[in-house]
Amino acid sequence: MFTRISHFDGTRDALRPMQRVDNVREAAKDFRRDMLAKPQVLFYKTFELVRVPYPSKFAYLNAFGLPTPFVHLCNRLFVIQFSSSEGVKTLLVSPSDWEHQRATPFFAHLDAKAGPLVGVMEALVLKKTSTVLKCLASIGLRPEDVDYITYDHLHTQNVSRLLGANGQTPIFPNAKLLVMREEWESAQALIPWQNQWYCPQGTQGIAPERIELLDDSVWLGDGAVALVRTKGHTEGNHSIVAHTGQGLLVTSENGVSLDAYEPKHSSISGLADFAKRTGAEVIINGNTQEYVVDQYISMVQEKSIAGPSPVDGRFPNVVPSSEAQPYWLFPGTAPTARSGSFEFGRFVVSA
Repeated sequence: MFTRISHFDGTRDALRPMQRVDNVREAAKDFRRDMLAKPQVLFYKTFELVRVPYPSKFAYLNAFGLPTPFVHLCNRLFVIQFSSSEGVKTLLVSPSDWEHQRATPFFAHLDAKAGPLVGVMEALVLKKTSTVLKCLASIGLRPEDVDYITYDHLHTQNVSRLLGANGQTPIFPNAKLLVMREEWESAQALIPWQNQWYCPQGTQGIAPERIELLDDSVWLGDGAVALVRTKGHTEGNHSIVAHTGQGLLVTSENGVSLDAYEPKHSSISGLADFAKRTGAEVIINGNTQEYVVDQYISMVQEKSIAGPSPVDGRFPNVVPSSEAQPYWLFPGTAPTARSGSFEFGRFVVSA
């Protein structure tokens, strides 16, 4: 079910950071060629869940040129099906239980600052589009038929509720969490500025057999999906790569928009100037800033795997798990290009 990927072995060992960038870029080309030779996913569909405010100073670290305090992030769910020797498998990517994640300290602090106006502020800046269960019901996917869930990282996630812990009935009774060992272990003992972005008890009390700890990048099943280590935004960050009818779609939150991956083409104030002035080819999403050098390298890795978008070749075939969207209350933050919604293949109903 899981086959180790070796393409990136040793690519980050060089002492000189730009040599690491070059090594990862070249390895990504080989990986891309090999994955494109593998089968496509059976089904791939994105769903909008919720839009939330996110500080622009984090979204475009050191580059955003306006005083607008927030960007509007659209959090997505991805339903992916692929073939394996054990039959068709169903994977949920970023099934955010956002209705029960408000206790995440950063967002709880925003609520506290709003005080008695919290209801008004919520009505203005939150767009509650759908929930995970409603999205699944819309395509006839039963919670008990989900085999795996994964997140590119665990910020804000309440996984305990989804898998059942601390006396809770699991929402996905047969699913396993696919997570990098570094990410899981880090979430169990967070340093203070990290813990502001993790849901309290969000990873606590889950039975060990419900968790698949990964020590490296892996192909899933027949290779139509890969989980690729892209350390940076968090210690154990990974990217989800899916072979679809639009080529390789790469998902993570290392960057929050296509502009972040190709700032030289961005019309967002400050981004193109920052890229020209510094020579930066990407702009990281930097709230916790755990491994910023690695995050820069990982974003180069992601866009090299993805290749150019067939819709707008200036930007890569990347689909951020949370993508900045235009919003009237946050002027000047509209991305130059957006990945949009996707649906490929035909949903396979469980027997």
